[in-house]
Amino acid sequence: MSADLLGMSMTDAARAIARGDVTSLALTEAAIARAKALQPRFNAFVRIDEEEALAQARACDAEQAQGKLRGPLHGVPLAYKDMFYRKGTVSTCGSALRRDWVADTTATVVEKLDAAGAIQIGTLNMTEFAYGPTGQNAFLGDARNPWNPAHITGGSSSGSAVSTATRTVFGALGSDTAASVRIPSAMCGVTGMKTTHGLVSRAGCMPLSASLDTIGPLTRTVADNALMLSIIAGPDARDPASAAQGIAPGAYLDAVQRSGESLAGLRIGVPVGYFDRNVEANVAGLLDDARQVFAKLGAELVEVTMPDLDAVNAAGILLSWGDVFAIHGKQMRDRAGEYSPQTRGRIELSLGLGAQDYIDAQRYRGRALREFVDTVFTRCDALLAPTLSFPVPALADVDVSGGPAMMRILDEITRLMRPMNVLGLPALALPCGFTDNGLPCGMQLIGRPFAEPLLYRLGAAYQGVTDWHARSPLDGEAS
Repeated sequence: MSADLLGMSMTDAARAIARGDVTSLALTEAAIARAKALQPRFNAFVRIDEEEALAQARACDAEQAQGKLRGPLHGVPLAYKDMFYRKGTVSTCGSALRRDWVADTTATVVEKLDAAGAIQIGTLNMTEFAYGPTGQNAFLGDARNPWNPAHITGGSSSGSAVSTATRTVFGALGSDTAASVRIPSAMCGVTGMKTTHGLVSRAGCMPLSASLDTIGPLTRTVADNALMLSIIAGPDARDPASAAQGIAPGAYLDAVQRSGESLAGLRIGVPVGYFDRNVEANVAGLLDDARQVFAKLGAELVEVTMPDLDAVNAAGILLSWGDVFAIHGKQMRDRAGEYSPQTRGRIELSLGLGAQDYIDAQRYRGRALREFVDTVFTRCDALLAPTLSFPVPALADVDVSGGPAMMRILDEITRLMRPMNVLGLPALALPCGFTDNGLPCGMQLIGRPFAEPLLYRLGAAYQGVTDWHARSPLDGEAS
């Protein structure tokens, strides 16, 4: 029975609760039971808030019985990366330095999801201070890829991807500074949105890089992703970078509703340069298959020569170094030994950054964005690119000890995604098949600033005729 309950999409679960076909308590109990059962295998959770979640579920059911609904996610169990603060509770941010740190504020996105009726069943594993793309964590223990625990989950939103992929929760919150929503989404086979910079408030969220941080949902389907974004998007006076972008919340859901229409008149960009560099044949074949799906749906495939994204990627590294050192510099001087080797090693690299380097990188962003928009989006409406140029690596093949190979490995994992953070563009990560090692392969649809509705329309159209998103690593297992 729990497998049937948790197998629904978020959208269907919300509708079922609203109709009275299923109770929030039944869904929440099933989610907590699965979280407990899978924790020894996949280590997705930092904390499971059983008593609080069950109390919330009972309250939701009592309200539903009286014909009252808090919002579009009334009674639906979710979980959040352990960097989204809730006042009065511990947020470890994946680090031993924060093992007992109690938040004095609640994140705006958490407040919005609370108001929409969502139930938080716990907090999720993550890379220490969100600073690493592999999903490994020396303090909390590594989250494990549910398709093959010998492989990495991707990070830093590792637990968010694992809990969503295993159908433990119906969706999760993550952050993306250099791919931290898209990498774990791609490696675990779920749908993740790297939002336009400023679209979603970061108030009450652990900062990594004020220049690059974005917040986005990880879900099973594009429709679910659009539902979550419709709730958490919007300006917020608490976040100085928050943008008044003028997109009505219903635009995301409306775009999904249009997914059954022909894509005739829309152009999908096939990148020439940068994104096609060193892409392994197995990955390239799956990306080509995905492009052909869009062609069959009516879209026109257009080759687009890329501008200098190596320079954009390099600027992103400089920006993150400067912002990270500003946050962690004093703590590194006083408590360096309490950081994990990977995080400490990456912060130490920032010591060579000069103020002028950081300023130059900031000044370069506007010019780079104009060049990218003029070069790419005059030729196409959305760009279809890989998230990773190679299959998901094994844990044994990833050196994150702080040694000389560390930056080369970490940069290659993020290389195809970091430019979108520098440029502030939205990018939707979607599963598009499985590589020869049996693990998911992901692609990303990239659009103009605030083009999330278009990306959702394209992504939902793709998922309407493919089933990669519907496959679960637990298929065939008893619930």
